[in-house]
This record gives sequence, C-alpha cells and structure tokens, in this order.
Amino acid sequence: QVQLVESGGGLVQAGGSLRLSCAASGLTFNNYAMGWFRQAPGKEREFVAAISRSGGIINHAASVKGRFTISRDNAKNTVFLQMNSLKPEDTAVYYCAAEHASFGWSVYKTAGEYDYWGQGTQVTVSS
Repeated sequence: QVQLVESGGGLVQAGGSLRLSCAASGLTFNNYAMGWFRQAPGKEREFVAAISRSGGIINHAASVKGRFTISRDNAKNTVFLQMNSLKPEDTAVYYCAAEHASFGWSVYKTAGEYDYWGQGTQVTVSS
C-alpha cells in the first residue's frame, strides 16, 4: 500500500521560509517521479514543482521559480520543497504526489498524471 505523508507546514510571516517533507512508503521510491501541488480555498489544485526519479530533472511553476526548490533523497524515500520568500498568496494546502516514471527524465506537471497523493499539509503566510 502506497503512502505519502507530508509534514513541515505551518504559519509563517511574509518573507519567511518553510521546508516541506513528503515521506513515501510502499513503493520503490527511485522508480517514481514526484511532484508538489497546492490548493487554496475556492481554487483549483495547481502545479508547484516536479522532480524526476533520479532528481536530475526539476521543474518549477513560474509563480514560485526562484523562491521554491524541489529536491529528493532516494536513500530516505523523501521529497522536499524548500520555500523561501513566502508571500500571502502562497497560502494553501500543499500536496505531494507520486507517479511511476518510465524514463529517467520524466517529470509530470498535471495532477491527472499522478496516481498517488498525500493527505496535504497547510501552509499559511500572514502579511
């Protein structure tokens, strides 16, 4: 049974930083591309960042590029999202997702491409 468990969310002031973690179990982690998405109240879930199964290919949404960084530690079955210079508009529930990757360079940027999801962690940025 695949499980993805996010942690690290919380309340932070604008300009602050948070580091989200997503611990995976029940899968061969280094066969899976990983992604982070977020969903604010009343809005659709949106792509934040994605990383290939080896970590060699990464992609960030334009809205977070230069502020957020996705990374992974395959030895620890964990993917991270380092979030710096946080803004109130970053407030949302953040979800990690996993998708079996056929190729080492594969990254996935749409929610429908992912088979497995975590329960989410709340990030609130105050102004």
